[in-house]
Amino acid sequence: MTRITMTVDGATVSDDVAPRTLLVHYLRETLGKTGTVVGCDTSNCGACTVHLDGQSVKSCNVLAVQADGAEATTIEGLASDGELHPVQRAFHECHALQCGYCTPGMIMQSVDLLAENPDPSEEQIRIGLEGNLCRCTGYQNIVEAVRTAAKEVRS
Repeated sequence: MTRITMTVDGATVSDDVAPRTLLVHYLRETLGKTGTVVGCDTSNCGACTVHLDGQSVKSCNVLAVQADGAEATTIEGLASDGELHPVQRAFHECHALQCGYCTPGMIMQSVDLLAENPDPSEEQIRIGLEGNLCRCTGYQNIVEAVRTAAKEVRS
């Protein structure tokens, strides 16, 4: 077992973990952050996307020990003072989900995309979300949600 300490959604946590524990399993099983979902375990789908030190990562592709000393934000940590993050709100308002399984990862990747480019074109949004797969929506409402959130983020 290896002792790790990190900040998750603003709270410092410290635990002993097996060296092979994936960050997604640590977040879900140890910390109860079940909004971070396991989609494929191969880093193809992006459903497990979280922010690690401000950058989006697929948490099924990161060992928990690699996150030692880092700051992680999960979908549960985006809302502030009971208010949804602008991207969360836009996904809701634009109906950018169907089954909802990919939604946490899509939102986390969209937040990162807008942090890097607050005024992306439709093509830039589609390229920015390339590593996140949705089997239900056809992506149109997801793209519209990111465009809607971008307007609010820029304001």
